[in-house]
Formats: sequence, structure tokens, C-alpha cells
Amino acid sequence: MNLSEINWDPNAAGTWPLAVKATTILIVCAMVAGGCIYFDTLDQIGAFEAVQQKEVELRASFEEKQAKAANLPDYQYQLTQIEASLDEMIKQMPTEAEVASLLVDISQTGLASGLEFKLFKPEAPVLKDFYSELPIKIEVMGKYEEIGLFVSGLASLPRIVTVHDVNISPYDKEGVLEMNATVKTYNEAASTNPADARKKKRGKQ
Repeated sequence: MNLSEINWDPNAAGTWPLAVKATTILIVCAMVAGGCIYFDTLDQIGAFEAVQQKEVELRASFEEKQAKAANLPDYQYQLTQIEASLDEMIKQMPTEAEVASLLVDISQTGLASGLEFKLFKPEAPVLKDFYSELPIKIEVMGKYEEIGLFVSGLASLPRIVTVHDVNISPYDKEGVLEMNATVKTYNEAASTNPADARKKKRGKQ
């Protein structure tokens, strides 16, 4: 078959040899199929892949929520324990009427430990979420064991007292040290919410 002898005019396609007709039909079919894939199927494949990814995300989210639901009793128990611990801590906070007495207790603890106070300065309260910090700047002088006894005595007070920003330096050659620190105690912040007030009252009963 000599291809140069074939009339390639599409209107004369009926006169083309059978092999040429079959080849042309295959090429046209391939082009149509390729066009369909390019313009339609690829978009569907992309959408399908997006759905698959979404399914993975939803499955992970479901498994996470299912695990939380399965552990809900444990979370509720932990929350109960935390609330009980918080209530216990609140009960250890001094009331406004007890603050003055607590300041005396802190001072007396230092003196009983053998320390000499150079500074004992209560500062303005610092309001937090549901409580107030009551910082006290102190400067004391004494031996190492006396300072240790003082800090231990603060931890033994019936109300919450913590020590912060501690700086200890030698004062003389006799082993006397000077400690600068901030002692903090806490009391429950006043609430304007009647429900909170009732809860506060119940907690102190």
C-alpha cells in the first residue's frame, strides 16, 4: 500500500483502505477518550482524592472524640479531685480579718528562728483570677540554719505562705547571712456574684 496514492480528503474517507480506516478510527477514539479523561475524569479523580482526605480527617476526629467519650468518667473523677483540692486550698487562705494576724505569725516565726529583721514591708495586693496575692518584702539576717528554720516554719503555718525571689548573701565573716525575699500569702478575692458568694460561704463552713 502506497500512502502517497491515498486521497486524504476526509470526504473521500470511504475510499481509504481498510487498514487506514481502522487506524484512523482508533486515533479518533483515542483522542475522544483522552479528551473525556482530561476534561471530566481528572476533575472527578481530584474530587475523589479530596473526599478520601476528608474521610481520613473525619475518621481521626471521630476516633479522638470516641477516646474522650470513653475516658469521660475518668475526666469527671479527675475534675472532682481538682475541685476538692481547690476547695481545700481556698480554705487555707486567710480571710481579710485574719491577714493582720498572719503577718504577726510570719514575723514571730522569723524572730523565733533567731533572725533579725531589717525590713518587713507588706505591699499592695495583686488581684488574680479568683484570689489575691499579698506580697511582703523582707530582709533578714541570721545563720544558715536559722534561715532554713524560718522557711520551714513558714511552710508549717496553717495558712498558705510561699517564699519567692530569694537572694542570700554573706553579711560578715562570722557566718551571718542576709536574705532578701518576697513572702506571699493569699486570700480569696471578693465576688459580686451571689452564687459565688453562697459557694464561698458553704466552702468555709
